[in-house]
Amino acid sequence: MKLYKFFIVLSILATLNAACSGKKGGAEGDAATSTAKDETLREYNLDIQKEQTKNRFECDTISLKEYILKNYEPGSYLVEFDRTYTYNVPKSAVIYFRDTSNYVLCMIAKSKQSERKIEAKNVVGFESSYINLDSTKLGTAFFWLTLFECKNGEINKLWESEAPIHGGFNRMTIKKWPAKNEKYIELNFEDGIISGHRNYNFFMIDGWRNKPHLMETYSALALKRTIANVNNDKYPDYYEYRFTTGKSKNDSLVSIRVLDSVPFYWSQKRQLYITDRSSRWFRKY
Repeated sequence: MKLYKFFIVLSILATLNAACSGKKGGAEGDAATSTAKDETLREYNLDIQKEQTKNRFECDTISLKEYILKNYEPGSYLVEFDRTYTYNVPKSAVIYFRDTSNYVLCMIAKSKQSERKIEAKNVVGFESSYINLDSTKLGTAFFWLTLFECKNGEINKLWESEAPIHGGFNRMTIKKWPAKNEKYIELNFEDGIISGHRNYNFFMIDGWRNKPHLMETYSALALKRTIANVNNDKYPDYYEYRFTTGKSKNDSLVSIRVLDSVPFYWSQKRQLYITDRSSRWFRKY
C-alpha cells in the first residue's frame, strides 16, 4: 500500500515538472520572437552599420531604417533585393533620384499584427513565393511601395501604395511607358505557384507627389498579361491571354499555345479594368 502511494506521488511530481518545463520553454520561445528583443537587435545592428560605414549622406539607408524603426508599427522592415547570385551581398530595396525634389523610393514589408512578426529574409526570392500557401507560420507580410522626400536632412513620407502579394520579392525598377512617355515603377515578384513571375506596375499618372495607379502584368507557363494602349487615355491597359493545351493519346500534356487575347481598359467611372467582351469580366488592377 505504501509503495502504491509512493508511485502516485511520484507521478504527480513528474507531471508538475513537465508542466513547468513546458511553461518555461514557451516563455523562452515568446522571448525569442518578442517585439522588444527584435527592436533591440535591430538597433544594435544599426549601431554596427554606423561604425562600419565611412561615407554617410543625408537620408541614407541607415537613416531610412532608423525612421522605419521609430515611426512604423512593430514588425515593419525595409526589404532587400533578391540576390542575383548565391554569394552576393544583399542590397536594400531603395532608389534615390531627383525629379522635382530629392526622392527616396523604397519597399517596406509590414507584419500582420494578429500573427507572429515576419523575418525580412522570408519574403524575398523564389522560395518565399510559396508563403501564400501557408503564410501564418512565418507571419504574413504586406508589401508597400513607399515614396519619401529628403529635405534639409529630414525624411518625410509622401505616399505609400500596397502591392497585393505576400512573398517572392525580387527587384524594383523605374521604367518608362513609351506609348504615353509615362514613368512607372515595376515591382517584380517571383511566383513558383504559377511557374513564372508577377509585375506590379505603379504608374505616375499625376506626377511623383501623388499616389500612383496600379496595374498588374504577369508571365507564366499558362498565364500571360502584357501592357497595352487599348483606348488611348492616360491610363495603361493590358491584354490578358487565354491558353489552350494539346494532349497526346495517353492524355499527357504535349503543348501549350495562345488561344486568344482579351483587351482590358481602365474605367474611371467604375474604378475597375473592364472589357467589351463581357460585362461580367472585370479586374481590380
